[in-house]
Amino acid sequence: MRGLLDSPWFYFSLAAVLAIGAVASQFRYSSPPKPAGTFDQIATLAERGDLNVVFIVADTLRADHLGIYGYERPTSPHIDRLAERGIRFANVEAQSSWTKSSMASIWTAMYPQRNGIHRYADGIPEQALMPAEIFRDAGYATAGIYRNSWVGPNFGFGQGFQRYVKSAPSFNRERLQVSNPSAQGLTGSDLDVTESASEFIGANSDNRFLLYVHYMDVHQYSYDSDSDLFGSDFGDLYDNSIHWLDINVERVVKTLEILGILDKTIVVLTSDHGEGFREHGFEGHAKGLYKEVQFTPWLISLPFDLPEPIVVEAQVASIDIWPTLLDLVGLPPLHDADGLSAVPAIMAAAGGEPVPEAFRDRAIFAQIDRRWGKVNKPDDPSISIVRGPHRMYRWLRLPASDELFDHRDDPVELENVLQDQPEVAEDLRAQIDAFLEDTEPAWQTLDIELDAMRLNQLRALGYKID
Repeated sequence: MRGLLDSPWFYFSLAAVLAIGAVASQFRYSSPPKPAGTFDQIATLAERGDLNVVFIVADTLRADHLGIYGYERPTSPHIDRLAERGIRFANVEAQSSWTKSSMASIWTAMYPQRNGIHRYADGIPEQALMPAEIFRDAGYATAGIYRNSWVGPNFGFGQGFQRYVKSAPSFNRERLQVSNPSAQGLTGSDLDVTESASEFIGANSDNRFLLYVHYMDVHQYSYDSDSDLFGSDFGDLYDNSIHWLDINVERVVKTLEILGILDKTIVVLTSDHGEGFREHGFEGHAKGLYKEVQFTPWLISLPFDLPEPIVVEAQVASIDIWPTLLDLVGLPPLHDADGLSAVPAIMAAAGGEPVPEAFRDRAIFAQIDRRWGKVNKPDDPSISIVRGPHRMYRWLRLPASDELFDHRDDPVELENVLQDQPEVAEDLRAQIDAFLEDTEPAWQTLDIELDAMRLNQLRALGYKID
């Protein structure tokens, strides 16, 4: 692992940063990179006016394969460290198990039912207000660096970013092993994203900035040879790729430290969805809405170290992420969001107080159209609701296939208790019906025509589009 951390190419990119005067030397700061802080300082972050945000999305990262979420393997020591003196959300529900739909919900803070991103050609219209626009209008430098074409600017994800680029593949690709059984070779590696991110941070270290980094090697089960630690079956290969992700995340954090700005940067890590390993008969994602693809991480590393970690046990959702971050840094909220700022839940957890009322017994929805990649096929929607200890999963075209899970006795959702708990099932069905009937789209989505090149780029990720 240290061989990768000491890779000359990472430091060559930092050397370019040094050459333009961003730092005087790697050893400029002898004091700790972040000061000690208190829980009360969280509420005053909005008053500072000097904060940066680094928003890291690890594509296809399920929470329960990280050490900080109880995983027994040492897949993520550096990611774990981000939360050891920061904030971890223990129960996070993604809004879809397919990247474009899930990421649209993250960025708009709206359910798919509201933002309309269900099928392969759907795009976010310009009238949608995106977080990067709020940051840009407040004077922040904004940049997004990605490798997954589902979040490309043609689908509307570039709104508000002054620089929004797909990282250029570098020569180091041959160092990686690519093992995802459903994916073809995606050019480049996450190291390309890391190097581009480091260059942006160095060039903007004297400015306030928002940086969005979207990693893909976990999606591809790709990793450097030094992360070949855990074996050779699919789950092992997946864990190897998480370890490689962990190294890249540490490099980004190390860049902030070297430049002396870690103490004024909020680092956030989350995922768009998880990954299935035949818990419910399928491998991969974008096929169902069970826990293995819906339970995602959400960690916040603050500009200071807390005396002990804050663990928010309240049920939250991916649509809460940007309402929370905007609230933390004191910027205006997103218009008409479905998501909630989790700052009250954070402060309640820090003070040992009860879960705020808005988060108690909260119903959270997720959706996927099972024919999202079928060009000429009719819709085939499915939906899940999580409330309290229960998940109901409904395939709307076949109501007799409804499933109900009780996490108190079955945390991995293997036993359908629909017949055993009819009153719960009836209540959750009614909530789903009301949600679908009463929730109107916020706008008319774009209908994006994809040429052969873009379709082939998306197929290279392992998705079937026909």
